[in-house]
Amino acid sequence: MSEQRSDRRLTRSADNVVIAGVCAGVADYFGLKTGGVRLVTLLLILFGGLSIWVYIILWIVVPRGNRRLSGEK
Repeated sequence: MSEQRSDRRLTRSADNVVIAGVCAGVADYFGLKTGGVRLVTLLLILFGGLSIWVYIILWIVVPRGNRRLSGEK
């Protein structure tokens, strides 16, 4: 974690996209595995803990991040 917390911004992923890049962006922001965030999001949507509207609002509100070069982390 070389980045300062104040320097990080929540953005949608431009590289690791399945639907809109929201889950990948959240995973990058919090330092979590993308697959785990996607699984938890799906389970919360299916079982009523998270509305699909929350995901759509995040899709609209959270800006899209820049593409990373292949050698960057």
